[in-house]
Order: sequence, then C-alpha cells, then structure tokens
Amino acid sequence: MNLEDALDVYLDHLRVERGLSANSRAAYGRDLSKLVVWVRGRSTPRAVDLTRDDLLAFLLHLGEGGLCNRSVARHVSAVRGFFRFLLEDGHLVDDPAETLKAPSWGRTLPRTITLDEVEALLGTPCCESPRGVRDRAILELLYATGIRVSELCSLRLEDLRDGAQLLLVHGKGDRYRLVPLGAAAMEAIGVYLRGARDELPGAGGRALFPGPSGRPLRRQTMWKMIRRHALTAGIDAPLSPHKLRHSFATHLLERGADLRAVQALLGHADISTTQIYTHVTTERLRDIHRKAHPRGR
Repeated sequence: MNLEDALDVYLDHLRVERGLSANSRAAYGRDLSKLVVWVRGRSTPRAVDLTRDDLLAFLLHLGEGGLCNRSVARHVSAVRGFFRFLLEDGHLVDDPAETLKAPSWGRTLPRTITLDEVEALLGTPCCESPRGVRDRAILELLYATGIRVSELCSLRLEDLRDGAQLLLVHGKGDRYRLVPLGAAAMEAIGVYLRGARDELPGAGGRALFPGPSGRPLRRQTMWKMIRRHALTAGIDAPLSPHKLRHSFATHLLERGADLRAVQALLGHADISTTQIYTHVTTERLRDIHRKAHPRGR
C-alpha cells in the first residue's frame, strides 16, 4: 500500500471508528499530507518501506522549512498515530515511528483579555440592526460558555435547553456536555431569537446562527466578526474566539471556581489540559504582588 492510500484508510478510521470531527480530521490530513508530498518521487513511496531515518529526515525538513518546534511536535504526534494504526491494522510488521521524539517547545501560557476589555467588546455591536443583535448574542454566548468556535458554529435551535438557560454542546470526540448560559447571555439570545434571527438571510433552517445559505455561519466569518468588534472596542492585540475561551476559564478561576468544574465546562477530557489556567492566575498574582507590594520589586 502506498502512503497516499494508507492515509485515506487512516482518515476513514478517524471518522468511522474514532468519531473525530471534520475539523480534527482535516488537521490530521493537512499534517500527514506533508509527509505524503515529501516521500512522493523518492525510492520509498510505500508505507511499509519507510524507516525511522526517513521519518527523522522528514521532521528535519519541516524544521529547516521554518516550522517552529511546537508545530513539529504536532506533526510528530500525527505521524506516530498514523503508523501505530497501520501496525495495528496489519499493514506493517514494524512501526518506524515508535521511538520518534517530539522536540521540546516549552509551555506557553494562554493569552487573555481583561474584564474591562470584555465589557468594551460586548458593548460594541449596534443592536439597532438584526446583524448587530446577532453579533451581540454570539459574543455574549462565547464569553458566557467558553465553547470552541467550531462548537458554536454547529449549534442548532434545539440545543437551547430548559428555557434557554442551558446549552447542549457537541464537543470533541463526539462528546456532549451541558453548559449554563448566565443571565446576560440568556437575554442576548432571547432578543436575537424574538425577531432578529428571522430577519437575517438563511433563517429558515435549524442552525442557531445561520449564514446566508441557511447553513451555519463559517468559522472564518466568526473570526472576522470578532476581530472587527475588537478593533472598535480599542483592543489592538489580535483577538480570536479561542482567546475568549481562555479568558472565560481564567476569569472563573480567578474568582474561586473549582478546577474540575472548569474542566467540565470547557469539555476537556483530561484535567491536565485545564491546569494550564492555574499557571495564568498564579502569574497574575505574582504580577500584582510585584506592582503593589512596597518591597515587591
């Protein structure tokens, strides 16, 4: 089996057996397609012929091409999962990727925005137009729930539960979770549903936030909308939906929320992923101490 066919089989496995989302499969496909392109035309186009040295040469090629250590580490993870599957599925006798090590890239703390910046952002949409009401509802929902932008795009009207007090979120790994909305988000969603949504193009479908075609708004549209309102709010640093998610988690922990509760709200399978936010709050405490204490500097 050549590498390209093997990749098709693997992506089918991720879809059917592991239930990965389209976005996750696309990410694996992009990373592993680089390996396919790299080996194309070489003397080892088949998966069974590739050696550990070949894979090391590929990773070196990525680094020399300007990829940072963190991105190379992500590719190592994708390659190891790919070849582990081929071994377990009987396509290989030995796994050439078994002993591959990811380069060290350190641990960067999530970037967040302040409460004042959140308030400024949420106040920017003009609620005199249906689009402005929609934008306000999206921003309030993102900050109130900390959901991923892909989860937001997939929301349907029926995902609003218990009088729009709870949101049923379809997360990674085909896992579902219920997230409370909070008073401000409930009000913004209510205003949106009581009139503005029906005035927008594509409102006939079941998507909570439909695009002009009736299909859910695209992630790129969400990004552009958030960036536009961030600039209006005077937030010069690039603002993404994920930064709102980071801010949601950090602000909860700063106010005494339990780490396990934040893990459940974010939909993290492993609490070690959530623990990064404890480092954010610790760094902020240190910064406050350095600035405020008479002998802190």
